[in-house]
Amino acid sequence: MLFRVYTFFLFSFLSSICFSQTNIICTNVTAEQVMKGNYNPNSFPASVIINHPDSISKYLQQIISADSLKNYILKLQTFHNRNSGSDTVSATEGIGAARRWAFNKFQQFSAANNNRLLPFYLQFNLAICNMPQHKNICAVLPGTDTSDKSIILIEGHIDSRCEVLCDTGCVAEGIEDNASGTALVMELARVMSSLSLNRTVVFMLTIGEEQGLDGAEAMADYVQQKGIQVKAVLNNDVIGGIICGKTSSAPSCPGENDIDSTHVRFFSYGGFNSKHKQLARFVKLQYKEQIAPIAQVPMNIVIMTPEDRTNRGGDHIPFRQHNYAAMRFTSANEHGDAEVDSNYTDRQHSSRDVLGVDTDNDQVVDSFFVDFSYLARNAVINSVGAAMAAIGPPVPTLLVDTLSGNRLRIEIQNEFFFTQYRIAIRSTTNDWDSVYFMLYKYVDTLTLCDTGTFFISAATMNFKNVEGLFTGETMVRLSDSSMCVYTGLNDEEISGNGIELLQNKPNPFDEKTAISVFVRGNNDYHNAYLTITDLNGKEIKRLPVSLHKGMNETLYEHGYHATGIYFYTLFVEGKVVQTRRMVFAN
Repeated sequence: MLFRVYTFFLFSFLSSICFSQTNIICTNVTAEQVMKGNYNPNSFPASVIINHPDSISKYLQQIISADSLKNYILKLQTFHNRNSGSDTVSATEGIGAARRWAFNKFQQFSAANNNRLLPFYLQFNLAICNMPQHKNICAVLPGTDTSDKSIILIEGHIDSRCEVLCDTGCVAEGIEDNASGTALVMELARVMSSLSLNRTVVFMLTIGEEQGLDGAEAMADYVQQKGIQVKAVLNNDVIGGIICGKTSSAPSCPGENDIDSTHVRFFSYGGFNSKHKQLARFVKLQYKEQIAPIAQVPMNIVIMTPEDRTNRGGDHIPFRQHNYAAMRFTSANEHGDAEVDSNYTDRQHSSRDVLGVDTDNDQVVDSFFVDFSYLARNAVINSVGAAMAAIGPPVPTLLVDTLSGNRLRIEIQNEFFFTQYRIAIRSTTNDWDSVYFMLYKYVDTLTLCDTGTFFISAATMNFKNVEGLFTGETMVRLSDSSMCVYTGLNDEEISGNGIELLQNKPNPFDEKTAISVFVRGNNDYHNAYLTITDLNGKEIKRLPVSLHKGMNETLYEHGYHATGIYFYTLFVEGKVVQTRRMVFAN
């Protein structure tokens, strides 16, 4: 496992430093200008205007088709092997045939919608599996308002692999990983081409994901070099399977062959004040308010603590590394951890990642490993989140002050002359506890009937009653509950030296949790560490930490299938500062 982690990061480092993508070209000049915001929106009219949030949500819920998703996946199966280094000449097999088919589908979707969708290849040079040049397959849906030139990016990787990384002759259908994500992106390009969204939306199928996130890195480099403003990146990878494998990467399945078709996991980077976690919370809020009330099969969205599964990575990471808000959608259950060896029997990263099985021996697959209805529900979550981000207003400026009696003074600086805002409150989990409305005022007070540390953020609402993305988080500490009913959150005392050990978040949590230390003074403390102990006082882990003024976060990984109560203690300059309790409940 350690060798695998080391080689993954070494390969990533070498890929980015020594073998970085060069000669990155967008093959459609018009598409490039649209992504830059240099175009006339009237040149891309829709035949029917669908731009109100209620209309958009109902439309997407109704039109996203499990049958369409199935047909895309059936076609992707036929290319036999979509490895980044596979055949580019054949009309029927290999990555070349697959990308031409996907490009042609984007052209068909455009033709059906007044030619509004602009397909292009993002071509770049990089030696991947002995192939020197590669192409992401993309399509741009121009926004209706260029006053904000930012774009929304929806992506999934089209390449596949089997046991050997650069084997171009094996059966590498890659159905769960990642025909499922490819099909989702293509279906959203089809259905969202009918919408009239303020912001431009880009649909992208990346290449080279299996060899080092190379296609995503090329796009992240490209948009940065061209000055294209990226508002949000939604990455879809392993998003259609519902069966748990024997070795699924933690945090994941409860056990082999467990079935789950009603949960989906959101992975994103960071903890306090993370734009990536805020994006995940925004998408979850849109589903909760726009789709859940009309959904036939409600979905449970879980915002995960880590950026990705243990020792794994995905195409959202290069965008995060370029400072763009990015997140990953992944099935609740995953068939394998990709740790391919002689004892590996799961499907992911093997020739066994196929459509399904023929149960009645009629030479036709009739039991599928991807649940197409589950995939469709995940497509709805994606599309509604992306659409609301694309029609939502700008991010406001938020000022928060603490008053007496557990009251907060909330001030919105009226930069855009909107009259409605939403205020989100978060405490001990990755989710917002509450989201309040602030109507027709720019200064208000809010009383919280709890004590402890809270994280406050805000979003602007427009005249269509849809909020934009939320601000970063402001941390506040409340300790006076005299005006409220006490509800049991820990009161976090301030130590005499101005150092606070905060409650880990989330708590209870999955296999990882963020432990934060807040330093009020200007001193830097380098001789500091955290100890993790069990109920018997046995030290489980020691984590060195560097403490500077402000918030200091450390991600602690305890491991999956580890439950119970543990304690964490902060030592500074050899002295105990504070001890807190945490609960593992994965």
